Amino acid sequence: MSDLEQKNDSLLRLYLTFFKMGMVTFGGGYAMLPILEREVVEKYRWADKEKVLDYYAVSQGLPGIIAVNVAVFIGYHRKKVPGGIAAALGVVSPCILIITLIAACLQNFQNNPYVQHALGGISVCVCALIASTLLGLWKKSVKDVTGFVIFLVVAALSLLTEISPILIVIAAAIAGILIREVQRRRKA
Repeated sequence: MSDLEQKNDSLLRLYLTFFKMGMVTFGGGYAMLPILEREVVEKYRWADKEKVLDYYAVSQGLPGIIAVNVAVFIGYHRKKVPGGIAAALGVVSPCILIITLIAACLQNFQNNPYVQHALGGISVCVCALIASTLLGLWKKSVKDVTGFVIFLVVAALSLLTEISPILIVIAAAIAGILIREVQRRRKA
């Protein structure tokens, strides 16, 4: 491994990369995906795009914050347990710092029109990032009629019922397995 590869594969590099993502990711894990793909997939080549999307899919079904779960997966993939810890600390450190600063100055920020306008602009940006992420997930996931039907059922259950998202994810996984198995047996 070259010196440059070793530098890009260090625990400090993992921490700093996820710290940078944590600094600019407003809106949670979905808004983080475009930045994550640029840094992890394109810049450092720590994982391919499909693996990152798989980490996202699994992270959605796990308890906790999606961004932290994904960071742990990628960090663990690179450097095992120390890598997972470094990536998780990196992604949450900016939040801790920002919340601490805001809490210290809350009265000054609360009614500041510049802060209110900045947060309004950030909200619009987050919507665009989430839309971009959804489009990417759509292209990867909904490839045929079966995928589209599962999407419609999950969307209806999510929007129209109070069923837990965890149960919906598990049910969709089971449905996907069963449907593909039936299709495979029909072809055989």
